[in-house]
Amino acid sequence: MNLASGDSGESTLQETMSDMYHQLLEAAIDHLRDLKNRGEKYVHLAPETLKALKTTPAAGAARAPQTARPTSTKPIGSQEVAVSAPPRKTAAPAQPLAVSTPTIPAAVPNPAREAAQPGASKADATAGMEALRQRILTCQKCPHLASSRKTVVFGVGDPNSPLMFVGEAPGADEDAQGEPFVGKAGQLLTKIIQAMGFTRETVFIANILKCRPDTPGQESGNRKPTPEEMATCIPHLLEQIQLIQPRVIVALGATAVEGLFGKIGGITRLRGQWHDFRGTPVMPTYHPAYLLRNQSLATKREVWEDMLKVLEKLGCPISEKQRQFFTKAA
Repeated sequence: MNLASGDSGESTLQETMSDMYHQLLEAAIDHLRDLKNRGEKYVHLAPETLKALKTTPAAGAARAPQTARPTSTKPIGSQEVAVSAPPRKTAAPAQPLAVSTPTIPAAVPNPAREAAQPGASKADATAGMEALRQRILTCQKCPHLASSRKTVVFGVGDPNSPLMFVGEAPGADEDAQGEPFVGKAGQLLTKIIQAMGFTRETVFIANILKCRPDTPGQESGNRKPTPEEMATCIPHLLEQIQLIQPRVIVALGATAVEGLFGKIGGITRLRGQWHDFRGTPVMPTYHPAYLLRNQSLATKREVWEDMLKVLEKLGCPISEKQRQFFTKAA
């Protein structure tokens, strides 16, 4: 046996393993940086994976030439893990890991869960939402609203859903029950959500305002929130959006659009077109209360076409029956 030849073969194998190790590690680091740039704060790691990350690489990798590079610290779960990035090799550049977006097969009964994007764990989002709820329940920033409300209408649904509906403010029914969209307009919204293949439990529904606008001297009726009231309350909604990280927001009515974007035009002109709210696609559409006042087939079809665009954006399957809703042929 040629010992020199054997040593050469072992060295080549070790160098190959070293190259593979560095390529995989660099690709993982690039992926973490990409997640951070997209606003993600946490990634889930199993204990055995975390232990493996801290393990010294093979001897061949240890003998590879080392060039000083910055050390980065990334939050992973509840632990801070320092990653000292290896040198980049010009001969064998690292290949980025492929990241695929989950799609929703037609057989899945809960499309909201399947479409959820990667990010903070479900437990983190749920815990964060509950902590936010407790703070909002005692909010006194608008004394005139706090003194007249029966309850704070926080929001309802799945804090891990990719789909979020935003309305303007609670009405009398919502103020009494503490849940958004429970009156006649809410019942219609529920039917729309169900026709899309979701339920109220698999989306998240909230309002620009968390308290019912007071109506001094009136025993019934509602009023539009003032710009000052919306500006005061919008931080609560922004925290909800940050926790949920929806892939799509549906803005229900002109006031909801105004609360998110300011006055940018009438709802008739804006509906059916995608708008961007801090990186999240927003589809403005008519408020369900408008549909109750306007029963024309054409108006119903316009709203449904908006919802079809939402389903397409989420990658949800759309049946031929759904495509024909609110047409003369349906």
